[in-house]
Amino acid sequence: MTADDAPTVPIEGTIRLGQFLKLANLAESGAHARDLIADGEVSVDGEVETRRGRQLSPGTLVEVDLPGGSVAARVG
Repeated sequence: MTADDAPTVPIEGTIRLGQFLKLANLAESGAHARDLIADGEVSVDGEVETRRGRQLSPGTLVEVDLPGGSVAARVG
């Protein structure tokens, strides 16, 4: 999946990374989101992010490396 193919998930204002992972169905639960972030599997705009509370604004690309491949979504 390329950045251009990533679906846009609509939000209002800003959202925290852990919340966005759940909302965009990139993580199954809050605990799963926490583990993905702690394990360095989540990138925000191409850089690994380890802060679950990182604020995301519209246009931000979030990518998750999973065993089956990479998935991504854009904050909208």
